[in-house]
Amino acid sequence: MFTPIYGPVTSWRYGTSLGIDLIGDVSTCSFDCAYCQLGEIERKTQQRQIFVPTQEVIEALNAYAPWSVDIVTFSGSGEPTLAENLGEAIAAVKALTQKPVLVLSNATLLNQPDVRAALNQADRVSLKLDAPNRDLLRRINRPVPALSWEGILEGLHQFRRDYSGLLDIQTMLLSPWSPQQQQAYQDLIAQLHPHEIQLNTPTRPKPVGHQLDGRGNHHQGDRPYAVHQLKAVSREVLQEFAEHLQRAIAIPVRYAPSPH
Repeated sequence: MFTPIYGPVTSWRYGTSLGIDLIGDVSTCSFDCAYCQLGEIERKTQQRQIFVPTQEVIEALNAYAPWSVDIVTFSGSGEPTLAENLGEAIAAVKALTQKPVLVLSNATLLNQPDVRAALNQADRVSLKLDAPNRDLLRRINRPVPALSWEGILEGLHQFRRDYSGLLDIQTMLLSPWSPQQQQAYQDLIAQLHPHEIQLNTPTRPKPVGHQLDGRGNHHQGDRPYAVHQLKAVSREVLQEFAEHLQRAIAIPVRYAPSPH
């Protein structure tokens, strides 16, 4: 049964996090990423609407008091910026919990001023950048047809100029990149100048259909549903790329630990 609150989740990036899901029980996103831990996305769109009312979130959140976590994270069953009440919900959650708020976003709607205004209320924003060119974007993230590589880049730059909080770039590697792809990524990161770069690779199978337990990233082991095995790169590849980036652009780079 769907609930807008999930976790706490233990994250290698952010410590102990309580999840907020403004999308609901039908997975909804502007991407359908090849590695998505939710499974195949059920509703693919870039149209914003209210899926889960803010009051429903606050009522559910009260049951978790006193919120003994490091951070509260908006993520869940799809792209949180698709929720028109994101800004309202961030403000309400911060007022109630007095905890820092993080939003995990795929960066596809950042060229919309109201989306940037909503994200400006978060203490920290982690933006997806899995592809250094439009071809990899199409193959890895599988965006809805109306989205363009150029539009996503424009939104990233607009948000970076506006945002005064902590900005992270999260990147999922499914295979090693060529030197040309690495250089293109390095150039983009140097322009965006985030607080931190986070390199990851798939560490668990992808559900064939939508599964709510995909919202948490800490569960390992067998699952009672069909899954696809995913390609991943080695820890050595992540480490080598991280060290190269650190030397080249002097921005902190972290990479995912090996799965237990």
